[in-house]
Amino acid sequence: MNNIPSHAICAMLAVIGLLIIANLTKMILQRLNPEKDYNELRLRINSWWLMVGLLFVILSIGNQVAIIFFGFISFIALKECLSIVPLRQADRRVIFLAYLSIPFQYYWISIHWYGMYLIFIPVYMFLLLPMRMVLIGETHGFIRSLGIIHWAVMLTVFCLSHLAYILALPVLNPQAGNVGLVLFLLFLTQFNDVGQYIFGKLFGRVKIIPKVSPNKTVEGFLGGLILVTIFSGYCAPLLTPLSLKHSLILGIIIAFSGFIGDTVISAVKRDLQIKDSGKLIPGHGGILDRLDSLTYTAPIFFHYIYYFYY
Repeated sequence: MNNIPSHAICAMLAVIGLLIIANLTKMILQRLNPEKDYNELRLRINSWWLMVGLLFVILSIGNQVAIIFFGFISFIALKECLSIVPLRQADRRVIFLAYLSIPFQYYWISIHWYGMYLIFIPVYMFLLLPMRMVLIGETHGFIRSLGIIHWAVMLTVFCLSHLAYILALPVLNPQAGNVGLVLFLLFLTQFNDVGQYIFGKLFGRVKIIPKVSPNKTVEGFLGGLILVTIFSGYCAPLLTPLSLKHSLILGIIIAFSGFIGDTVISAVKRDLQIKDSGKLIPGHGGILDRLDSLTYTAPIFFHYIYYFYY
C-alpha cells in the first residue's frame, strides 16, 4: 500500500475492522439462536469481504488500473441492465454501440479530457444511437427501445464513470489523495443505505412510497440522513478538501440522492416483476442491486466537489 496516502489507509483499516465485527456478530447470533438460519447473512458478509478486498487491491495498484476496473464494472452493470429489460431482436446491433461507449468514456477519463467526457454520452451517443436504429429500418417499438438503451447507458456508464473521474482530479488533500475521495463517496453511500435499513427496521412506521418500495419508511430515511450527515461532517476533513459546512450539506444531499437511486432501481424491478437484477453477488443479488444508490450519488458528489473546489 505504498501508493496509498496515510488517511486512506486508515479508512481501509476501519472498513476491515467493521467487517471483522460483522463476522463476530454473526458467530454470536448463531450461538445464541442455533435454530435460526443465518446463511443469507453469511453470504452477504462473505461477499462484502470479497468486494472490499478486490476494491482495495485495485486502488492500491494505481489510478489507471482503477479506472480500467471501474470501466469493467460499467460493462457488467450495462450487461445486467440490458439482460433484464425486453428489447427487440433488431436492437442487437445498436447494443453493440452501447457497449462501445464504455472504452471511449473511460479513455476520456484516462487522458483527463473533461469536456469530451462530459458530453460524449449525453450528446454524441444520444445522437448516434437513433441514427443506427434508423439505418436498421425497424420502426415498431422504436421509441421504447431507444429510451431503454440510452437510459441504460446513461445510468451504468455515464453516471458510474464519475466514480472513476474522481481519481483523475488534481489532489487537494495530500494525506488522503483521490483514493480518499473515492472511499469517502463509497462510505457515505453505504452508510446511508445501512442507516436507512437499520432505522427502518427498528423504528419504521410511516411508509414513504409503498407502491414502489414497501420497506422504505420516513423513520428509516431520517435515520439514514442523520447518520450520513454526522459521518460526513466528521470524516470529510480526513479524506476530502471539504469544509465542515460543505461536508454537512453534502451529507444531506447524499442521503436524498442515495434514496432516489435505490427507489428508481426498485421501480424498474417492480415494473419487470423481478426481485433482484441478477445473481452475480451471493446474498446481494446483481451488481445493480449493489450499485443502485451509487448511480445517483456518484455524479452528484463529483459535480458538487468540482463546483466548489476545482
